[in-house]
Amino acid sequence: MTNPLAPGSLSGKRVLITGSSRGIGAQTATYVAEAGASVVVNYRNKAVRAEKLVASLTAGGATATAVAADLTDPASVRAMFDRVQTELGGLDVLVLNASGGMEQGVAEDYAMQLNRDAQVNALETALPLLAPGSRIVFVTSHQAHFIKTTPTMPEYEPVARSKRAGEDALRALIPTIEAAGVEFVVVSGDMIEGTITATLLERSNPGALATRKEAAGKLYDVAEFAAEVALAAVEPIPADHTRYVGDISSFTG
Repeated sequence: MTNPLAPGSLSGKRVLITGSSRGIGAQTATYVAEAGASVVVNYRNKAVRAEKLVASLTAGGATATAVAADLTDPASVRAMFDRVQTELGGLDVLVLNASGGMEQGVAEDYAMQLNRDAQVNALETALPLLAPGSRIVFVTSHQAHFIKTTPTMPEYEPVARSKRAGEDALRALIPTIEAAGVEFVVVSGDMIEGTITATLLERSNPGALATRKEAAGKLYDVAEFAAEVALAAVEPIPADHTRYVGDISSFTG
């Protein structure tokens, strides 16, 4: 998968991607950094992985830094954005990529804390750093986006409902976001091959990935979907603020 962004097309831009030490977030960080942006790689506890990504990007001539923050801890989030303000002077793109809820040993309401409450807090904390013309990108799944009308796998339903709750809460803020001159777009994709979510789903429901792939005709891999997230940061925003990746006929038919 080649970088969908032209070299230098993001020169001078400052981008923070939550949950970007691995997977879709890390690949998105790579694309925007290679296009000239100064990238903040946010992670919760995967410091070695985040620093390795930053080292790889900077070795290639890009500008990147790793900043730890637990998105469910408002003080931690505030400290992260304070550091961004001090070191970069603001942001041009905020990609809300981090999500979860299928992990073992987490609190019963963790999915809602992370996928709804933490997303709203991150956006509201970051908004003063975003100048007019900046953009916020929220990453979700078709399974979550369409959960109100299309059932999903029982193993994923709590996460899907929390992600949809997060999307709804962010959409409710669109008037405030737009009043600040900032743009907002949701990127919705199907199950992504190679992600931790797909791995956990396959573990709890063997064959789930193959079944979904047959229904969809194609599932994007991490690099392909990350390319769509990167493009969402620069391409025109659809009227409904939603960028669909791949076929959605099985959700809308």
